[in-house]
Amino acid sequence: MDRMIYLATSGAKQAMGQQATVAHNLANLSTNGFRGELSVFRAVPLTGAGANTRTFVVDSTPGADFTPGPIQQTGRDLDVALQGKGWIAVQGSDGKEAYTRSGSLQLNSNGVLQTRAGNAVLGDGGTIAIPADTLITVAGDGTISTVPTGTRPAGNATVARIKLVNPPEADLERGADGLFRLRGGLVAQADPKVKLASGALEGSNVNPVEQMVSMISLARQYDMHMKLLQNAENNAKDAAQLLGLQG
Repeated sequence: MDRMIYLATSGAKQAMGQQATVAHNLANLSTNGFRGELSVFRAVPLTGAGANTRTFVVDSTPGADFTPGPIQQTGRDLDVALQGKGWIAVQGSDGKEAYTRSGSLQLNSNGVLQTRAGNAVLGDGGTIAIPADTLITVAGDGTISTVPTGTRPAGNATVARIKLVNPPEADLERGADGLFRLRGGLVAQADPKVKLASGALEGSNVNPVEQMVSMISLARQYDMHMKLLQNAENNAKDAAQLLGLQG
């Protein structure tokens, strides 16, 4: 009976944890470049004297769903979408290099190119500063060019090139800020094969139908675990009554 109790209690707890993951995915349906979180159940035997019959259920997050999201045309000069695999290098809140698929860019008050979340976009030489009063274009290889907005504009001036990378997906891990980083604090090298589509944004790759089905399935699993605990309680009461009759 103790095996059933351990499985039911830990299973119910982890089912609620997976519900939080599903809710997080659903909350980011409209987040540009979002990658859905994956989670699975696994059994972990409890070790120790007299505990060999007990097993815990653990919820683990093996990684993210790296399936590309849909690309939508916006026509905005500072909107870029990655075509196929690849990442945009940005500066995380810790000052270190991180990676994102969110290509909705903007300029801060100092002319520094950054994401909507406020992370500075990195180029070959660090952060990218855009001159004031200029029209901005972003080429497919990430090259940023500007044209003065004066009455007699001069030729295009190349300002910088966005650092585009394509590290192995198995080496990436998601941080608490939603940005991805290489394990071990490593930095990915720029990949010239990664291309951008200007005037477009990549949407979230979360499938709302799949997530709603998962939410319903997890709710049923939770109910099943609670019924197991009720059965264990009823079995314990019946056993106590039998022992009382024998006494």
